[in-house]
Amino acid sequence: MGIGVLEDRHLDRPPGTSKLGEEQGPSFDAASTSDLKRDGDIILVPQPSDSPNDPLNWSMIWKNSIMMILAFSSGVTTSLGPMISPGLVLISQQFKIDLDAVSTFMVGSILLFTGAVTFFTASGANIWGKRPFFVISTLMLLVSNVWGTFADSFPSLAAMRIFQGIVSAPLETLVTSTVSDLFFVHQRGFRLSLWGVMLGTGVLLGQIIAGFIIESLGISGTFAISALIFCLILPAMYFVVVETTYTKPRDTGKLENRPGSSASSMTDLKEDYSIKEPKESYKSQLRLFRGRLSDESFWKGVIKPFPLICFPAVIFSTLVYASFFCWLLMIGVLSVNVFAAPPYNLTPSQIGLTNVPLAIGALVFSPLSGWMADAIPVWMAKRNNGIFEPEFRLVLMLIAVPLSTAGFIGFGIAAQEGLPLVWCLVWITMHSVAVPFASQASISYVIDCHTKDANQAFVTINFVKALLSFIASTIGNGLLMRFGPRTLFIGIACLNLGISLLTIPSYIYGKRLRSWVARSEWAKKI
Repeated sequence: MGIGVLEDRHLDRPPGTSKLGEEQGPSFDAASTSDLKRDGDIILVPQPSDSPNDPLNWSMIWKNSIMMILAFSSGVTTSLGPMISPGLVLISQQFKIDLDAVSTFMVGSILLFTGAVTFFTASGANIWGKRPFFVISTLMLLVSNVWGTFADSFPSLAAMRIFQGIVSAPLETLVTSTVSDLFFVHQRGFRLSLWGVMLGTGVLLGQIIAGFIIESLGISGTFAISALIFCLILPAMYFVVVETTYTKPRDTGKLENRPGSSASSMTDLKEDYSIKEPKESYKSQLRLFRGRLSDESFWKGVIKPFPLICFPAVIFSTLVYASFFCWLLMIGVLSVNVFAAPPYNLTPSQIGLTNVPLAIGALVFSPLSGWMADAIPVWMAKRNNGIFEPEFRLVLMLIAVPLSTAGFIGFGIAAQEGLPLVWCLVWITMHSVAVPFASQASISYVIDCHTKDANQAFVTINFVKALLSFIASTIGNGLLMRFGPRTLFIGIACLNLGISLLTIPSYIYGKRLRSWVARSEWAKKI
């Protein structure tokens, strides 16, 4: 048993299990690891090729620059959804539209259409590469914000938000697979945490800034400022974020899906996979279209995420990520009603400022969660004869679960009783702190378990998150009015806790479930 993870009786090394350290376990002879590429005493997973065009071999400065631009762009894109939450009441009054309807079309619709379109963008990215989708998405988001700046009716605003949701899809769902393109297993946690920082602060900081803009310039002002930001992002996206999809073979067979190996077989693999090719010029890398990078069917790729929901790791990650992120978004939407009403009576700018402690929590604890997402599994692997198990990532849920549960219950009671504002902020900040730990655990876990299907897996995750967020934003205000903060948020706490408790069987039986998927004939056909 590997630190509580039950061993599988059929495969010694199901997909996701890998060798990270120097220690030799019973399934690994010295010859099987002696000539593998390493980072210090850590064996690189996946093993990079010898090609200078392999993204795994690019300089760390170049890779981190790509990651920074994508993370920032993703954060700004994510902020577009909830950024006008402080102005929902004003929009309702201006156009004489029911508040739930305003919330549905201004916040829920952008999330729903983003989730729906990701099925197509993920499949397209696998065939034509990620770069064209990133660049075109950025350009279209610039156009959509210009549209929003001049929209003068609710139908126009609603149509713009739907369009915005459609073109947001690549920047919200292709970043995780780009991380697996650029970084090794032991480096991914920190980069995913950087992305998590941008997502969390985008949701929260966007509302803070938007509150002041709405009071000063009106709703249209938020879209004008967003358009200016995308004017800056567009050239950075075009000139820095080159294609990261690598289609040439690597020596991944050495490390995955086999119980053992010999020095001679590994030498043969190296001879087969060693591809000598000149380094691609920067001018060539700037090409937007490279033709087909894969012979896979586009429409088969579109429907591929649906059967992936049958994979246990995808089910777990989908439920956890969707739950934690949805409630973070809903706190921003529902708190508008709570804080705009007595005894708080806050203005839009003041409501925006209530997100400051949440943003600080995300900024502080997202990097910490990223560091822990790498450091803890490596530490556990070294004490597990050097064998890394994806389930080691799930240890972070030990931090996320109690924080989120206490935060929901505390906020519900504080809002119901009209306690001082500081108490409300303390409790909702606890959930904000929990989100990066839960998202790190769930996203890095599914990437480790199904690296090749990371694009489609995150499509499934994002669609469920979008669907849940759409439903919650549609009925949330009505439920708040009907049941009150205490009952509603205690109910949310119980639902979130029930989902989080799936961590226990996922950790214990995860390796056996990965083996079952790898051996299943139906899974091989997907």
